[in-house]
Amino acid sequence: RIFPAIHYTMGGLWVDYDLMSTIPGCFVLGEANFSDHGANRLGASALMQGLSDGYFVIPFTIGGYFAGTKLEKVSESDAAFEDCKKQTEERIHKLLSIKGHRTVNDIHRELGNIMWEYVGMARNEAGLKTALEKIPALRAEFWENVNVLGSEGSFNQNLERAGRVADFLEFAEVLTLDALHRKESCGGHFREESQTPEGEAKRDDENFCYVGAWEYKGDGVAPELSKEPLTFDNVHLATRSYK
Repeated sequence: RIFPAIHYTMGGLWVDYDLMSTIPGCFVLGEANFSDHGANRLGASALMQGLSDGYFVIPFTIGGYFAGTKLEKVSESDAAFEDCKKQTEERIHKLLSIKGHRTVNDIHRELGNIMWEYVGMARNEAGLKTALEKIPALRAEFWENVNVLGSEGSFNQNLERAGRVADFLEFAEVLTLDALHRKESCGGHFREESQTPEGEAKRDDENFCYVGAWEYKGDGVAPELSKEPLTFDNVHLATRSYK
């Protein structure tokens, strides 16, 4: 079934003609970039962009990057690697040792319901604030009462899924925080408080004409918002109507 979902609210990352992002060596394919359809996903064809990038572009560009780039040698003894390895091992051990009474799928499903009800295509302040109460509570429940089956030393898809859901819980909160912060309707982000009498999206270019990125500052610490103003030299802002 095809229906409006969070997929249609995503934006595309900047890439060059080789599909490389502003981070050297980080290539972005398919709907995750803006190359074919712009930074707004509405009305885009995900399948076609994925096929064109995967079959026709990246095979001819990423090889050139590797061939023409001298990469520094890395070692498992590097302090950054050791630190990452230690954190990963501690996280795996913690997930497997909780031995609670709720499955990973159960908590994943509850998170999905929260996002669907309060952070869907149409959002409002009251619903977003409700979600920001429910998501941290569910995250606490996850880390106190989840039951991850299987062991550490074998191929364990339950453990893999648990790690992903732990990430989903973090991302869901910052996504909701961002939606609450942006008190306008723009693209796939529709705030019910910000619409025209005809029900169309109503932007607030005076206060929100920027790209925002939230920086993780540590567990239990509010993320920090960084802004990059949007400037339009040749094509100026205009209101889009779906009627």
